[in-house]
Amino acid sequence: MDLLIKNGIIVNADQEIAADVHIRNGLIYNIEKDIRLNKGDIAEVIDAYRMFVMPGGVDPHVHMYLAGPAGHSSDDFVSGSRAALLGGTTTIIDFVTPYRGESLTDALKARMEEASDCNTDYSFHISPVEINNTTPGQIEECINNGFPSFKLYMAYRDSIGMDDKSIEKVMNAVAQNGGIVCMHCESDDEIKQLQNKLAAAGKLSPRSHADSRPPHTEVKAVEKAIGMAEKTQCPLYIVHVSTAQSVDLIKKARSRGLRVMGEACPHHLLLDESLYDEVFDKSAQFVISPPLRSAEHRDALWKGLQDGALESSGTDHCPYMMNQKMQGIADFRKIPNGAGSVEHRLQLLYTFGVLKGRLDIRDFVGICSANPAMIFGLYPRKGVVREGSDADLIIWDPASENRISVKKHHQNSDINIYEGMKTRGVAKTVVLGGQVVVRDGKMINSPQGQLLRR
Repeated sequence: MDLLIKNGIIVNADQEIAADVHIRNGLIYNIEKDIRLNKGDIAEVIDAYRMFVMPGGVDPHVHMYLAGPAGHSSDDFVSGSRAALLGGTTTIIDFVTPYRGESLTDALKARMEEASDCNTDYSFHISPVEINNTTPGQIEECINNGFPSFKLYMAYRDSIGMDDKSIEKVMNAVAQNGGIVCMHCESDDEIKQLQNKLAAAGKLSPRSHADSRPPHTEVKAVEKAIGMAEKTQCPLYIVHVSTAQSVDLIKKARSRGLRVMGEACPHHLLLDESLYDEVFDKSAQFVISPPLRSAEHRDALWKGLQDGALESSGTDHCPYMMNQKMQGIADFRKIPNGAGSVEHRLQLLYTFGVLKGRLDIRDFVGICSANPAMIFGLYPRKGVVREGSDADLIIWDPASENRISVKKHHQNSDINIYEGMKTRGVAKTVVLGGQVVVRDGKMINSPQGQLLRR
């Protein structure tokens, strides 16, 4: 059955128009004013009067069912993707992280199986954790199979991170095969030294998590990563940028013609490092990497989104249960790093971005949908309301109000770092592949998401 969305304001990253949207066979079939169907056409009609019709959100940075010392992150691909859909996100990009000694292609096959029941459409970044004689060939094979993005960690060298020499070799291989590198930029050696120094002094609370990762540990790593990108001519996407100085470095790199992009997460835009001074069961919720920063850095991130230095917003969605966080009650180094945001990203950026005058509605669509789709090879299939594009749409009710609460959220966690925040605007209706999956803010079925080769 066809779907007809009438009387809405279509918002793309480059324009707003008043028009109807006719959906057929999972694609956007026609866009024009006052569409009238032919006699005999069977269609569901949705009235979007006084609402925005926007492309479904694309979250380029999530970690569903991530393995770690405290156990897997608490959202699997089913619960996490349902939370995403209810928040207006229809496409997620997760990660493939092999064990050392495991090939990238074998790890990719295993991760595909783990994600096979995902409700949103989904794809993967590949995370090499070592480099040997076969790695360049594996990188080429991943790219040829439709997975052209690779996540590298300058931190966590004891497990998934690599040294600078190895990172540069991977960037060379990625660049030679037309891919892009996503980089976690933190200076591993200095962070470990600071962690051990704080622990030796008996400073073991969550506050020490932030103190062991001061802003300059990110900034130095960003500067180094940009230098390697320039040397290898590898496109670089810097995940979860958290400091003003990092934004400046990205701007300078772009002014030199380098293809360097940055991502801002909602928690770095909205939350404050003072939260680490609360009692453990509150402060441990905010143990994420990089940590929360001061107002100076938050303001710089918003400005970076405004002027395009930061092109995209991902959530770094990686929630845990409080009993998992409690594993670090005697030592901050054992607190699993991560929090959930995939359900709240659009509401938060609309409320504190668009309604506060920091972003206009087209910027909002660009940052949450169009730009990540472009950067990671999904556009114009995703990220735009256009004839021929996938019919992944949200009908956004700008008048609806909400208060975020662990009692109401849909992620599988007894923690919510945005607890009590009031938001305005909601994905009232969500369409995935031409099928209505959320109606009046409630899931009405469990769709089978599609694996996206990019």
